[in-house]
Amino acid sequence: MACGLVLAQLRAQMALPDHASAPTLGLLYLTDHYASAASAILDHLQAALPEVTGWAGTVGVGVCAGNAEYIDEPALSVMLCELPADQYRVFSGVAPLASGRGFAPHTALIHADAQTPDLAELIAEMAERTATGYLFGGLAASRGDAVQFAFSANGHAPGQGAAGAVFRGGLSGVAFGDGVALISRVTQGAQPVAREREITAVDGNVLLTLGGEPALDLMLDDLAVSLEQPREAVEAMRRTLVGLSSPGEQAVHRGGNFGAAVVVRHIIGVDPHRRGVAIAEHPRVGQRAAFCQRNPQAARADLMRICAEIREELEPEEVLDATAAGLAAPQEAASPHPARRIRGAVYISCAGRGGPHFGGPNAELQIVRHALGDVPLVGFFAGGEIARHHLYGYTAVLTVFVGDAIV
Repeated sequence: MACGLVLAQLRAQMALPDHASAPTLGLLYLTDHYASAASAILDHLQAALPEVTGWAGTVGVGVCAGNAEYIDEPALSVMLCELPADQYRVFSGVAPLASGRGFAPHTALIHADAQTPDLAELIAEMAERTATGYLFGGLAASRGDAVQFAFSANGHAPGQGAAGAVFRGGLSGVAFGDGVALISRVTQGAQPVAREREITAVDGNVLLTLGGEPALDLMLDDLAVSLEQPREAVEAMRRTLVGLSSPGEQAVHRGGNFGAAVVVRHIIGVDPHRRGVAIAEHPRVGQRAAFCQRNPQAARADLMRICAEIREELEPEEVLDATAAGLAAPQEAASPHPARRIRGAVYISCAGRGGPHFGGPNAELQIVRHALGDVPLVGFFAGGEIARHHLYGYTAVLTVFVGDAIV
């Protein structure tokens, strides 16, 4: 029934003059309620849409479709893309990403299993295979089967044939050629509670000193708690994370929010003897660290910031009166406008975000819609977000596909 409803909506849109009529690539996201039926769902969609020769996607605890989110309920979201066959390649562990035959990877949408060994290194290696070094995507999030979709009927790489379908483990996704223009931004969900400091001593995953001072003592001072009141201290530390950045990168924006250069990691313990703080990462001496906490107001402001950046980049320098009127339309009348040239969008958000974190159902997606218009949008709520060569947490990655006309 879910597939039937999705197909009915897709076919109605394909009949519209300003939408794709001959799609070649499908992006498929489903909630973990449907994970056990992943193979049957893909088979059904492939049979109903034989012209779509490539499929990519994964599972999340929620999915996005248009300006709505579906979290912790059975849901299925599909986007069909009309792309030339020489401008994309579906890949997976069975059919790895390969250049050749006239194709050079420029960027890539990537999905991954959080349990994959050396995942951060694999993501960085995948980024190096692209001309720009830019990836966007996320980790499968499921209370059951963490499935990924990767199917190509075109045999894009020698020997691959129609390899691929439903996968578990590793990485998969779709790479795009330089003819597929896109703009992508990362929005953070945590805000620093104190200034950042240089990491001056580490031992494995334990921060020992920051700026030459014991990391644990600095954290307690930043949080205004003491180990003499252990209950209050433990509660404060449970809400606290660590933002890591490299020297020379813009860690904090003018508004006090983290920039895209910061990766946020959990605090997993403390070392009272060495006055250290253990985190879910192996930091390096010379990096910079700032203790931080999740902040709904900061998350909302930062999401509005990246939407504004994308909108400003797409709007022409000289705006005619008719164009300005279209761009200034009220939210209920918002729609794609050629001045923005957005063909579609992929939005991948942390499973800990969503409408409730932003003040109400669909509030997160409504912010995006208000800024960009009612553009075709698909995505999911992930167990970790991927942008550039980094693996993030508590963030969202918004990517828009850009062209001269809306399809």
